[in-house]
Amino acid sequence: MSGPRDDPPAGHRPLSVLVTGATSGIGEGIARHLVALGHLVTVVGRRADRIDTLGRQLGERVRGVVGDVADAADRARMVDAAVAHGDGLDSLVNNAGIMYRSPLTELDAARLHDVFDVNVIGPLLLTGLAVPHLESAPGGYGGCVVFMGSVHTQRAFPGAAPYAATKGALETLTGVLAAELGPKQIRVSCIRPGAVPSEINVAAGLATVEENLERLQGLGPAHALGRIGTVTDIAEATAYLLTANWVTGSVLTVDGGLSLGVTNA
Repeated sequence: MSGPRDDPPAGHRPLSVLVTGATSGIGEGIARHLVALGHLVTVVGRRADRIDTLGRQLGERVRGVVGDVADAADRARMVDAAVAHGDGLDSLVNNAGIMYRSPLTELDAARLHDVFDVNVIGPLLLTGLAVPHLESAPGGYGGCVVFMGSVHTQRAFPGAAPYAATKGALETLTGVLAAELGPKQIRVSCIRPGAVPSEINVAAGLATVEENLERLQGLGPAHALGRIGTVTDIAEATAYLLTANWVTGSVLTVDGGLSLGVTNA
């Protein structure tokens, strides 16, 4: 992670950034990195204790909101809080997500709706709420939306059809929304991470913390660079997209070469 910096680049004020799913893993890493770069970050998560901890650790540049992206009232509170904290809104990082794995013959309709509500529908509706503010983004780079995709759209993992489908939807939405929002000077991109430590499988009850990390480490040889990623790898890519004002409609693969299909694993 970059070291602390008092101010953003010359000629630009700190960005006001709303990050969902920010209480662990990639989202937390993004929030910490952006604060270190001097930006004003509104962090969203469902666990009040972790929101409080982030606020204490990161200080006045952070505003916390306890909420669920699948809830309409919570989505409105997220945007309002970010606008108040940053005197406007420059960027939205749609990172919140849940995992649902199941064999095709055992899929549960209610759980399918849940994973699409959190991973696709909630972020899509949250983005719509943010548009009027992103359209007048105060930071000097124009508005920006970043979705979080997955290597699941490039490598087939049996049993992960529900999750892969949601990430495929986000990657498709990236191009459609980039075309729709381009005239408003709002850029839309997506990051496609490889194997990066997170709690998504633990939260889904699929593994313990130790089992999850062991499984991820086992994927290291499947990456062309021979290692799994870190949250900082994804945070740095996110920071780039927030200020890359001629990049839109892109799905940026940040996966250490996992999607290349290296066969020495």
